[in-house]
Amino acid sequence: MDATVDAVDVVGSRLGDGPAVEAFLLGHNALRVARRAELVDSPQHPALLARSGDELVGVATYVISEGECEILTLHARSRLTGTGSALLAALKEVAERAACTRLWVVTTNDNVDALRFYQRRGFRLAELRPGAVSESRRTLKPEIPTTGSYGIPIRDELELDMLLPGTR
Repeated sequence: MDATVDAVDVVGSRLGDGPAVEAFLLGHNALRVARRAELVDSPQHPALLARSGDELVGVATYVISEGECEILTLHARSRLTGTGSALLAALKEVAERAACTRLWVVTTNDNVDALRFYQRRGFRLAELRPGAVSESRRTLKPEIPTTGSYGIPIRDELELDMLLPGTR
Protein backbone atom coordinates (compact mmCIF):
# COMPACT_ATOMS: atom_id res chain seq x y z
CA MET A 1 0.00 0.00 0.00
CA ASP A 2 1.29 3.48 -0.83
CA ALA A 3 1.99 5.89 1.99
CA THR A 4 -0.06 9.03 2.40
CA VAL A 5 1.10 12.24 3.97
CA ASP A 6 -0.66 11.21 7.21
CA ALA A 7 1.32 7.96 7.38
CA VAL A 8 4.77 9.40 6.62
CA ASP A 9 7.23 10.44 9.29
CA VAL A 10 10.15 12.60 8.15
CA VAL A 11 13.33 12.42 10.20
CA GLY A 12 16.97 13.33 9.77
CA SER A 13 19.25 10.49 8.76
CA ARG A 14 21.29 8.73 11.40
CA LEU A 15 24.66 7.03 11.24
CA GLY A 16 23.25 3.56 10.48
CA ASP A 17 20.95 4.81 7.70
CA GLY A 18 23.73 5.10 5.10
CA PRO A 19 23.25 1.77 3.30
CA ALA A 20 19.46 2.19 3.04
CA VAL A 21 19.83 5.77 1.79
CA GLU A 22 22.42 4.74 -0.79
CA ALA A 23 20.24 1.88 -2.02
CA PHE A 24 17.23 4.19 -2.29
CA LEU A 25 19.21 6.85 -4.18
CA LEU A 26 20.74 4.21 -6.45
CA GLY A 27 17.25 3.06 -7.34
CA HIS A 28 16.48 6.63 -8.45
CA ASN A 29 19.80 7.10 -10.30
CA ALA A 30 20.68 9.82 -7.80
CA LEU A 31 23.93 8.71 -6.19
CA ARG A 32 25.81 11.30 -8.21
CA VAL A 33 24.19 14.57 -9.22
CA ALA A 34 25.56 16.72 -12.04
CA ARG A 35 24.54 20.36 -11.75
CA ARG A 36 26.19 23.75 -12.19
CA ALA A 37 29.14 22.07 -13.98
CA GLU A 38 29.94 19.99 -10.89
CA LEU A 39 29.43 16.34 -9.96
CA VAL A 40 28.24 15.83 -6.37
CA ASP A 41 28.03 12.57 -4.39
CA SER A 42 24.60 12.95 -2.81
CA PRO A 43 25.06 10.37 0.01
CA GLN A 44 27.92 12.52 1.35
CA HIS A 45 25.41 15.24 2.34
CA PRO A 46 22.75 15.49 5.04
CA ALA A 47 19.49 13.69 4.31
CA LEU A 48 15.89 13.69 5.44
CA LEU A 49 14.13 10.34 5.34
CA ALA A 50 10.43 9.67 4.92
CA ARG A 51 9.26 6.46 6.52
CA SER A 52 5.95 4.67 6.55
CA GLY A 53 6.26 2.37 9.52
CA ASP A 54 9.67 0.73 9.11
CA GLU A 55 9.75 1.25 5.34
CA LEU A 56 11.86 3.95 3.70
CA VAL A 57 9.54 5.69 1.22
CA GLY A 58 11.43 8.89 0.42
CA VAL A 59 14.79 10.64 0.67
CA ALA A 60 15.86 14.26 0.28
CA THR A 61 19.53 15.25 0.39
CA TYR A 62 20.59 18.84 0.74
CA VAL A 63 23.49 21.26 0.96
CA ILE A 64 23.55 24.34 3.19
CA SER A 65 26.14 26.88 2.16
CA GLU A 66 26.52 30.63 2.40
CA GLY A 67 23.05 31.16 3.83
CA GLU A 68 21.28 29.13 1.14
CA CYS A 69 19.89 25.61 1.05
CA GLU A 70 20.09 23.52 -2.10
CA ILE A 71 17.80 20.56 -2.58
CA LEU A 72 20.28 18.13 -4.05
CA THR A 73 17.87 15.19 -4.41
CA LEU A 74 14.22 14.65 -3.53
CA HIS A 75 12.69 11.28 -4.40
CA ALA A 76 9.65 9.38 -3.23
CA ARG A 77 8.98 5.69 -3.75
CA SER A 78 5.53 6.56 -5.12
CA ARG A 79 4.28 9.81 -6.61
CA LEU A 80 1.12 11.63 -5.59
CA THR A 81 1.14 10.20 -2.06
CA GLY A 82 2.27 13.29 -0.12
CA THR A 83 5.75 11.93 0.54
CA GLY A 84 7.52 14.54 -1.59
CA SER A 85 5.45 17.34 -0.05
CA ALA A 86 6.29 16.10 3.46
CA LEU A 87 10.00 15.96 2.61
CA LEU A 88 9.91 19.45 1.10
CA ALA A 89 8.07 20.91 4.13
CA ALA A 90 10.63 19.35 6.49
CA LEU A 91 13.52 20.57 4.36
CA LYS A 92 12.08 24.08 4.36
CA GLU A 93 12.02 23.95 8.18
CA VAL A 94 15.65 22.80 8.25
CA ALA A 95 16.63 25.69 5.96
CA GLU A 96 14.73 28.24 8.05
CA ARG A 97 16.31 26.96 11.28
CA ALA A 98 19.72 27.35 9.60
CA ALA A 99 18.80 30.99 8.79
CA CYS A 100 18.93 30.34 5.05
CA THR A 101 17.50 33.09 2.89
CA ARG A 102 16.90 30.95 -0.19
CA LEU A 103 15.88 27.38 -0.98
CA TRP A 104 16.79 26.23 -4.49
CA VAL A 105 16.89 23.21 -6.75
CA VAL A 106 18.24 22.34 -10.19
CA THR A 107 16.32 20.09 -12.55
CA THR A 108 16.43 19.32 -16.26
CA ASN A 109 14.29 20.67 -19.06
CA ASP A 110 12.53 17.30 -19.56
CA ASN A 111 11.46 16.94 -15.93
CA VAL A 112 7.99 18.43 -16.29
CA ASP A 113 6.77 16.54 -13.20
CA ALA A 114 9.42 18.23 -11.02
CA LEU A 115 8.69 21.61 -12.60
CA ARG A 116 5.00 21.17 -11.74
CA PHE A 117 5.77 19.90 -8.22
CA TYR A 118 8.07 22.77 -7.25
CA GLN A 119 6.08 25.57 -8.87
CA ARG A 120 2.86 24.40 -7.20
CA ARG A 121 4.70 24.75 -3.87
CA GLY A 122 5.84 28.32 -4.40
CA PHE A 123 9.12 27.95 -6.28
CA ARG A 124 9.85 30.25 -9.21
CA LEU A 125 12.00 29.77 -12.28
CA ALA A 126 15.25 31.53 -11.44
CA GLU A 127 17.74 30.56 -14.13
CA LEU A 128 18.08 28.69 -17.40
CA ARG A 129 21.43 27.20 -18.41
CA PRO A 130 21.07 26.15 -22.06
CA GLY A 131 23.19 23.14 -22.98
CA ALA A 132 24.38 22.56 -19.40
CA VAL A 133 23.17 18.96 -19.24
CA SER A 134 24.69 18.17 -22.62
CA GLU A 135 28.01 19.52 -21.31
CA SER A 136 27.71 17.55 -18.04
CA ARG A 137 27.01 14.39 -20.04
CA ARG A 138 30.16 15.03 -22.10
CA THR A 139 32.50 15.96 -19.23
CA LEU A 140 31.11 14.69 -15.89
CA LYS A 141 28.48 11.99 -16.10
CA PRO A 142 28.25 10.15 -19.43
CA GLU A 143 25.41 7.95 -18.16
CA ILE A 144 22.96 10.87 -18.28
CA PRO A 145 20.40 9.77 -20.89
CA THR A 146 19.88 11.87 -24.00
CA THR A 147 16.11 11.58 -23.84
CA GLY A 148 13.99 11.74 -20.73
CA SER A 149 10.42 11.87 -19.62
CA TYR A 150 7.78 12.11 -22.30
CA GLY A 151 10.38 11.72 -25.06
CA ILE A 152 11.88 15.17 -24.43
CA PRO A 153 15.60 15.57 -25.26
CA ILE A 154 17.59 16.36 -22.09
CA ARG A 155 19.78 19.39 -22.75
CA ASP A 156 19.31 22.21 -20.27
CA GLU A 157 19.38 22.91 -16.55
CA LEU A 158 16.60 24.89 -14.93
CA GLU A 159 17.08 26.39 -11.50
CA LEU A 160 14.06 27.11 -9.35
CA ASP A 161 14.09 28.93 -6.04
CA MET A 162 12.03 30.19 -3.16
CA LEU A 163 12.89 33.05 -0.85
CA LEU A 164 12.46 32.08 2.76
CA PRO A 165 10.63 34.12 5.44
CA GLY A 166 12.35 37.30 6.41
CA THR A 167 13.84 37.78 2.92
CA ARG A 168 10.78 38.72 0.88
